[in-house]
Amino acid sequence: MAEIQTAVAASDIAGHEYLAFKLGSEEYGIDILKVQEIRGYEAVTRIANAPEFIKGVINLRGIIIPVVDMRIKFNLGSPVYDQFTVVIILNIAGRIVGMVVDSVSDVTTLTPEQVKPAPEMGTAFSSDYMIGLGTIDERMLILVNIDKLMSSPEMGLIEQLAA
Repeated sequence: MAEIQTAVAASDIAGHEYLAFKLGSEEYGIDILKVQEIRGYEAVTRIANAPEFIKGVINLRGIIIPVVDMRIKFNLGSPVYDQFTVVIILNIAGRIVGMVVDSVSDVTTLTPEQVKPAPEMGTAFSSDYMIGLGTIDERMLILVNIDKLMSSPEMGLIEQLAA
């Protein structure tokens, strides 16, 4: 019985892995298990009457997927598409969605002690979609609940997930 408890405690301490990405000057993190792949930015096909933050769609090996520009979604200034701009392909509740970000930096493992609760603030980025703040030495990652964000009514991309 002691071995089982030790294994459970070790898995709690091991923490979760997050893909770190940048939007403007801020660094964000999402659960690496939601990431299917990372691609360079390529031209998208615009969809008429789609919200501005939905850049359009791309054909990913025969699957047409919507692409969301997070910089536009969070009012972080005009997006600039350069050699660092990437599309993170996510698998959220069985739906494939692309998310345009300024750049990705690394995959980071955070222990529970490194994740601090998110303060309540009146920001463009609702704290409803934040898991917390990950602290790594001098770095701070805004940890995003990407399931909740992508399935939110204002995104309109995925049916509401059963809570």
